[in-house]
Amino acid sequence: MVPRLTAMKYTAAYRLWLQFEDRSQGEVDLEQELWGEVFEPLRNLAYFRTVQLDKELNTIRWANGADFAPEFLYQLVRAGLKTPSK
Repeated sequence: MVPRLTAMKYTAAYRLWLQFEDRSQGEVDLEQELWGEVFEPLRNLAYFRTVQLDKELNTIRWANGADFAPEFLYQLVRAGLKTPSK
């Protein structure tokens, strides 16, 4: 099942806060993911900040066609979640 991205907000530099339908949420840093022809323009912070939530594609995207798979974004969010210490 593809995780459903429900909310997105630019926070700083190459960081975005994301929330998914299952209420998983967190901040992701995409700076290290911005390589290759389609992602190179996103290294310009002014352009990176133009990111949009595309509800039809269920992901984030930019006008030049750059986007990330929702599964990848979900994994980044889940990896950043802290588990309570016992």
